[in-house]
Amino acid sequence: MVLFDNYPLVAAFSAIIISQLIKVPVAFLLKRPSSVALATSTGGMPSSHSAGVTALITSMIAEYGIQSPYVAIASTFGVIVMFDSMGVRRQSGEHGILINELLADFENLRKTFTQYKYEDIEALDEEERQSRGHLGHKPIEVFFGILSGIVIALIIGVFY
Repeated sequence: MVLFDNYPLVAAFSAIIISQLIKVPVAFLLKRPSSVALATSTGGMPSSHSAGVTALITSMIAEYGIQSPYVAIASTFGVIVMFDSMGVRRQSGEHGILINELLADFENLRKTFTQYKYEDIEALDEEERQSRGHLGHKPIEVFFGILSGIVIALIIGVFY
């Protein structure tokens, strides 16, 4: 199949998938909350964002050379993705954590002052009422995403 002849594409997607899958055992080893849902969520160690763009950049360097305009495009794209995963998305995650705390405080305050029940709110699953608190990455997660992206791209490169 022609699609699988594209080394940079296969390397990038493989790095994303592998990084997502190893988040569960890594969280378990680091004694952090882990579940199978972690494999499909954003955030966590290693950063699949960083692994994917780094694998793309590494494979482009291997295939076209460091002087290639493709490498320049991929590198610029990679820096933006990694910066965004640590910056804007990380701050969104921090805000999500604070919103969850405010919602819990509000619920406790409501229970203190009133006996009224809001069936529509109570009927929601706890997860649906929560803001997502793990959207972005810490710098160490991005660093290990970069390392895993390079390693995965080089390993896949052996087969091309």
